[in-house]
Amino acid sequence: MSEQRLAPAQLQGRARRLSQHGSPASAPLKCYDLPVTQTEQQLDSLRRILRDLGSVLVCYSGGIDSAFVLAVAHAELGARAIGMTAVSPSLSESEKLDAARIALKLGAAHRFVDSHELNRPGYVQNGPDRCFHCKSELYEIAEAKRQEWQLAAVVNGTNRDDLGDYRPGLEAAKNSGARSPLVEAGMTKSDVRAAAQAIGMDVWDKPAAACLSSRIPYGTSVTSERLAQIGGLEAELKALGFRQLRVRWHEKIARIEVALSELELMLAPGVREAAVAAGKKHGFQYITLDLGGYRTGSHNEVLLGRALRIV
Repeated sequence: MSEQRLAPAQLQGRARRLSQHGSPASAPLKCYDLPVTQTEQQLDSLRRILRDLGSVLVCYSGGIDSAFVLAVAHAELGARAIGMTAVSPSLSESEKLDAARIALKLGAAHRFVDSHELNRPGYVQNGPDRCFHCKSELYEIAEAKRQEWQLAAVVNGTNRDDLGDYRPGLEAAKNSGARSPLVEAGMTKSDVRAAAQAIGMDVWDKPAAACLSSRIPYGTSVTSERLAQIGGLEAELKALGFRQLRVRWHEKIARIEVALSELELMLAPGVREAAVAAGKKHGFQYITLDLGGYRTGSHNEVLLGRALRIV
């Protein structure tokens, strides 16, 4: 059984029960006698890391990892923590709006900046190292803004689970000198979700998100038109009630991945027809459902030895 910290009312109830069974009323239960959970230890470590940095620019996409870093950084550093969201055609409108909503609820400083990764040939060519070129753009912008905003460090939302994946973007982060406080605090994805829930974040269970470019097969060039196709169809599928999904681009074919628990929804009255109509509206001729279901990095499955784990 996992250890849990008791709320004050629970502590009082335990003290009353102990007194009723003969324990001295003069010996109240002490909070520091209770075990400290792993979540509390990791939170304390993360808070200390961020305090020691003094001020931070958080590379903030609106996903749970970077949102959690921003939440803790804001709690510890106040206005000396600023979330920066890079905006380009690869960021869906729904993720952009969600990033703004989450930051507003946290009360954290948040700024959008334009990103121009589509001007980088290595990004447009869409090789397996596409993320390196994308993140290189991000961290160059972040470093310029860090200096402009007079902050001490650039931090990201990389967690320990990311270290075992094929993620060329990590090399860009290393080259830039960006810090990964979640890694330094020893936190995995599940640790982040548990800690985010513990501090009261309503997005603690938000589905994983990735840039729209990740939906295009390696070797197929990334264009703003293709990104708009993908983003438009995904938005309409979310409006139909799907929560965790990807639209994988294969020229005239849209390969739709949804969570296994949501496969049945696709066959609900009117939903399949609406999904087909939406796909055709956004330029796809064939709209298919991947029976393997949603999984992160399915395009990486063609890269021998580099497939992403599902986290």
